[in-house]
Amino acid sequence: MMLGEIFNQALAEGWSTGHFNFSESDQARAICEAAKEVGAVAFIGTSEGEARHLGYGVAVALRDAFRAELGIPIFLNSDHHKSVDSAKRALEAGYDSIHIDLSAKSFEENLAGTKEIVVLARANDREINVEGELGYLRGDSKIQKEKIEVKPEDYTDPEKAAEFVKKTGVNRLAIAVGNIHGISLDEPNLDIERIKKIRAAVPIGVALVLHAGSGIPDNQIKAAIAAGIANIHINTDIRLAYAKALRDALKETDETTPYKFDVPAREALKTMVKEKLKFFGARIKTG
Repeated sequence: MMLGEIFNQALAEGWSTGHFNFSESDQARAICEAAKEVGAVAFIGTSEGEARHLGYGVAVALRDAFRAELGIPIFLNSDHHKSVDSAKRALEAGYDSIHIDLSAKSFEENLAGTKEIVVLARANDREINVEGELGYLRGDSKIQKEKIEVKPEDYTDPEKAAEFVKKTGVNRLAIAVGNIHGISLDEPNLDIERIKKIRAAVPIGVALVLHAGSGIPDNQIKAAIAAGIANIHINTDIRLAYAKALRDALKETDETTPYKFDVPAREALKTMVKEKLKFFGARIKTG
């Protein structure tokens, strides 16, 4: 089962896969176990910072170990790698999926760098799924302490999206439609009509990705899926659940063994992932 097949199924059947970040082995285990219990694939990712902390080779080894142990499809993604060099590092380490995010650069630089990674991913008949990004997402994965204004130029333009996909050959496209990283002080307002226009503009086999899914109201998430989103990234929500449970546990115990005192944190993260996957309708293809 390949990632592209999963995204195609999600689009055809009106649900979305989930993508969850990790930086520790116990977090990866919790996400993968949650996917198994729900009956979904596990799509896990490391940002550049998370990969530097954990180690690219370690992330790949964890993927392989959990695949063998749990017996489910597990895919490892390089989330928001913001240079060709860092994307190459993940590719060479053995990641299944490369998200090269050059959205802060000019359209021409973004296109050229993304295409370079696509070419490398296709070399030697490899089956590596590549995600490009067009439009600009503000914020970062935390609770925002000030309002973040989404500017008109931040949004993904449907015509530019069509050109970008055609010239780069990406498998999926991350778009900016009113979403921001982190949890905003005010409620996000997704441009659902723009999602529909982008979906109509790019080939059906190219999956649309919604990053920064944390903090977006449920009705907007459902509308985004109905409009054609096949993959939703969640990071801040699971970080907050993990951190809160860990802080609460440490206040109540004198335990000094990490794998014992972080049990509540792992369980909180796992519960959050299961809730998200169920809400997205995510499932493994059957029949």
